[in-house]
Amino acid sequence: MSDYNYAEFSTGDYNLDQFFGPRLGTKAPDFTLENANGHKVNLLDFKGDFLVLEMGSITCPRFQGRRETMSGLIEKHPHVDFSVLYVREAHPGKNIGAHQNIDDKKECANRLVNDGERRRVLVDDFEGTVHGAYGSYPNAVFIINKNGCIVFRAYWNNPDATGRALSQLLAGKPANVKSYFRPVRPDIAIKTLRDGGQGSVVDFFKGLPFLIWKNLIRRNFLLAFNREPQIRPDIKC
Repeated sequence: MSDYNYAEFSTGDYNLDQFFGPRLGTKAPDFTLENANGHKVNLLDFKGDFLVLEMGSITCPRFQGRRETMSGLIEKHPHVDFSVLYVREAHPGKNIGAHQNIDDKKECANRLVNDGERRRVLVDDFEGTVHGAYGSYPNAVFIINKNGCIVFRAYWNNPDATGRALSQLLAGKPANVKSYFRPVRPDIAIKTLRDGGQGSVVDFFKGLPFLIWKNLIRRNFLLAFNREPQIRPDIKC
C-alpha cells in the first residue's frame, strides 16, 4: 500500500490551508483512464456544453451527501456531461479499507455504480496521479468548457453553488458564485462512516474539531472576502 492510500484518516493527510489544484482560466489536466467498466477513456473527452468533474469515494461523507442533488443537476442540464473521479478512500475502515492495489480501487468504483451512481465514473490510478493534478482534496469539483479550460472550481463541492455556477455559464456569463463549505447531513455522515466499518467513525470524529475550524469557520470567512477572476464561459487557454 502506498502512502497516498492511507489506512487511517488524519487531518495531516490534507493541506487545509492551501489548495494546489489548477487555477481558473487554465487548462484542465487531461489523462487516459479506465471507466468503471474497464474501458479506456480520456478525461476531457465529452460531448456536452461543459463537463462537471467531482472527486469522490464511497467512504467520503461529503461526496455521498451530494449525490442526490448532483443527480438533480443531471436532470436539469441534459446538455452537460457529469463525471466522478474515483480517488482514495477518504475514511477507510474495517469494511472498506484503504486500497491495496488497483483492483481494490476498481471494485469500490463498481460498488458506487451498483449503488445507483448515474454519472460516468472514472478510476484514478493506484498512486492518485490524476487526483494530485486536481489538488488532492476528497470532494473538489471543477467545471470545464469545451476548450478544456477550467471555468469554475470549488475546493469542497457545494452542489447548490455548483448548480448556480452552471446556470450562469450556460447563460453565457462568468460563474460569479462563492461556493461556501456546507457540512453534510449528520445521518448521511454516520451511515457512510458505519459502512466504512471499525476505525472509520473514530478517525473522523477525532479530526472533526480541526475540520470544523479549518473549513466551516476559517475557509468560509476567507472566502467571503476573496475575489476570484471572472472567467468567460468560452475562454481559450
